[in-house]
Amino acid sequence: MRLTSPGGRPDRRVTHPGWRLLSAAAACLAVALTAAAAAPRPGNMRPGNVQHPSGTIGGPQLAGTGVIVNYPASGAKPLLKIKASAWVVADADTGQVLAAKDPHGWYLPASTLKVLTAITLMPVLNPDATVVTTSRAANAIPSKVGLIAGDRYKVSDLFKAMLMISANDAAMSVAQATGSVSKGVAMMNAEAHRLQAGDTVAKRPSGLNGPGQHVSAYDEALFARQALAIPEFMQDEQLRIMRFPRKPHHKPETLFTQNTMLDTYRGDLGGKIGWTTASKTTYIGWARRYGHTLVVTILHTKPGTEMPYAARLLNWGFAMDGKIRPVGVLVSPLPAHPVTQPAAHRTPAHHTQRALPPPARLGGPGIPLLAGLGTLVLALLTSLVIAVVTRRGRRAESMAGGGAAGGSTPGGSAPGGSASDSSTPGGSTADGSEPGGSPAGG
Repeated sequence: MRLTSPGGRPDRRVTHPGWRLLSAAAACLAVALTAAAAAPRPGNMRPGNVQHPSGTIGGPQLAGTGVIVNYPASGAKPLLKIKASAWVVADADTGQVLAAKDPHGWYLPASTLKVLTAITLMPVLNPDATVVTTSRAANAIPSKVGLIAGDRYKVSDLFKAMLMISANDAAMSVAQATGSVSKGVAMMNAEAHRLQAGDTVAKRPSGLNGPGQHVSAYDEALFARQALAIPEFMQDEQLRIMRFPRKPHHKPETLFTQNTMLDTYRGDLGGKIGWTTASKTTYIGWARRYGHTLVVTILHTKPGTEMPYAARLLNWGFAMDGKIRPVGVLVSPLPAHPVTQPAAHRTPAHHTQRALPPPARLGGPGIPLLAGLGTLVLALLTSLVIAVVTRRGRRAESMAGGGAAGGSTPGGSAPGGSASDSSTPGGSTADGSEPGGSPAGG
């Protein structure tokens, strides 16, 4: 359609319906990117709470996302500042949660998930059984003990390597000992369900980041409390050194624990460190003083601060235990139900199997997927708009040329030109996480 100005000249300000489609495409992209911005981020997956018919598990105060503590009217020792995204300090004997920060927020666990791996599989695997290392396990990175594909290793030695030096190849192997890695992970999710750890979805036995994998500081306190009931676990946690037989007929490798608090903190019973770039540093620890056993969990903190922060929380907890009103409780496990035995199982007198949980809750699609969908929609609609605009532009020029015979209209037609390409060049995103301080890769 060609419009004319009051002076009778053709008006070049032609409104094309195609531009409306372009506006709609831009709106679609805006919606997609808005949803992407609201999608879970690597560190704090989702600051949500586990809702049960009776309310937030562990007590209503644990629904909070900031620091949660019930100071008495007088005589309270203030909490020192802990620059971590989430933490819990609790009395493992009574189950009382003494203080917490964002206890039900979803975070990446890194290698602290190996605690769930151990408390799930230690009770059901025969410690004297041997496991043949698969290529998948031998190629696990980055933290590893150096298992050789095709060689056999004792289950008990694999657990020690997994807990002492956070060996990812050992974690894969103990999961494989159930019959397959996927079965081992299913058993981990079943155990999390039994412990009422509803914030937890396990995807990899090593704790390395996997799609949809997350935990909470509260759930990890449940894991820590359960670990105290497994003597083999606590014995391994208190080891400072071990000799690992990596190669048959060769001198064993000497392994040293990563948990230096065994030598620096009075009453320390053990600790598990985790680290990946996205998760930052994570920690689960145990200590006993004055007849009380405390557990501490820390998620998403700066590398190198996890053990000093754990010591601060434990010191405060021992000082205030029994003097303050708890902010919540660590709930008791659900009754156990038998399932199919794994391949390298214990004798029936030594183990109880767990029921599988409902299907794991999967989060919404991440930023790359939503942004990609938005870009695809925009590209398709833009192609359509270009075709419509081009066709109508040619028709308008043809009509203008037929109506202005013998010369150009005063003022002339707008000069042509090619549109410049303003697309942003691609590139890898720089990672701003701080290096060092804790072992890499879980």
